[in-house]
Amino acid sequence: MKKKILVVDDEFDIVDIVKIFLEGKGYEVVSAYNGEDALKLIQKEKPDLIILDVLMPGIDGFEVCQKLKSEKDTMFIPIIFLTAKDQLADKWKGLFMGAVGYITKPFEEERLLGKIEKIFEQIDNGNNNENES
Repeated sequence: MKKKILVVDDEFDIVDIVKIFLEGKGYEVVSAYNGEDALKLIQKEKPDLIILDVLMPGIDGFEVCQKLKSEKDTMFIPIIFLTAKDQLADKWKGLFMGAVGYITKPFEEERLLGKIEKIFEQIDNGNNNENES
């Protein structure tokens, strides 16, 4: 079964680049262009992973992350921040909030793919280990 990834960014070009690249690697990709739409779409689509920008109008990425991590049904969805906010304090804030990755723009597609594959591998291995015991 294809893993579903939600890409959230207010820059249409970034969403398109990430979506085309990940679909080419066999992932199902859904997209949102702001925090409000992302929160609605997450409930409907139940993505396996979220790639989330920080700087967006309305609800920013940090707020989206905080809301997701505080809800029982979304707290375990892995989040990778993909953002232009490159200050160390921002990175620490994102990771402290529960994100599993923080990649700054401009970014290398292969680096993003490597992070995604590593996360899914850890999830799959964790699930396999639970089933074995």
